[in-house]
Amino acid sequence: MGYFSGKNYWAVILGGSSGMGLAAARRLAREGMHLCVLHRDRRQQQRALEPVWAELRQQGVELQTHNLNALLADNRKRVVAALREQAGGRVRLLLHSIARGNLRRLAPEAGEAAGEARLAGPDDFALTLQAMATSYYEWAGSLFEAGLFAADARCLALTSEGSQRAWPHYAQVGTAKAALEALSRSMAREFGPHGIRSNLIQAGITDTPSLRLIPGQERLLEHARRRNPLGRLTRPADVANVIYLLCTDEASWINAAIVPVDGGEKIV
Repeated sequence: MGYFSGKNYWAVILGGSSGMGLAAARRLAREGMHLCVLHRDRRQQQRALEPVWAELRQQGVELQTHNLNALLADNRKRVVAALREQAGGRVRLLLHSIARGNLRRLAPEAGEAAGEARLAGPDDFALTLQAMATSYYEWAGSLFEAGLFAADARCLALTSEGSQRAWPHYAQVGTAKAALEALSRSMAREFGPHGIRSNLIQAGITDTPSLRLIPGQERLLEHARRRNPLGRLTRPADVANVIYLLCTDEASWINAAIVPVDGGEKIV
């Protein structure tokens, strides 16, 4: 019996087909939480996911999967309607794990002519801000308006050290993560009276598909390995374990927090 077995709780996971989102889905399914997983994958990737969905269902939980663009309002309405039919007002967790953003420099590298560089523009920032920051509130607001949250609900999103550090090619994502942190504080304050908490997880450097898109990610991974007091990288399962912990009754007094899950990486 899992911690949530028999409670009819649901988790809505935005970005749940890989990385930390998928690890969280697996952990929560083992604990008896029903799942609504949103992802955006091509046909070949969808076929590869079928055994994963079967594995989750074998845990005895209900599972909805939606392969769509979670940033579009019409798609959000469709998912909310499907949840209303099946989940009622029992969404215990909204997990925002969308990793979609542009990675362009603000200025040319040394020795590179200005005309040769493809630099960040307003659209790069706008897209990344919506995907990695404001969509967190959009989904929370839609679930709240539909009356889908449980009486003691948790909203969680993923931030990073890049909200405070300047990494090459990371300006758009770093800006979005900083905005996400400000947004989560306001959500904690304004949703709090309704029994809804908002917290962020700041994971250490983790070898995920989204990290592999960052130029120079090999250096980031090696640097993280060297400076981590525990001698290894953060793993998606490490993050999933903390997501589970923050969903438990014992974590109900944690609100407006940024929880580091990095093995102490950032102290070095």
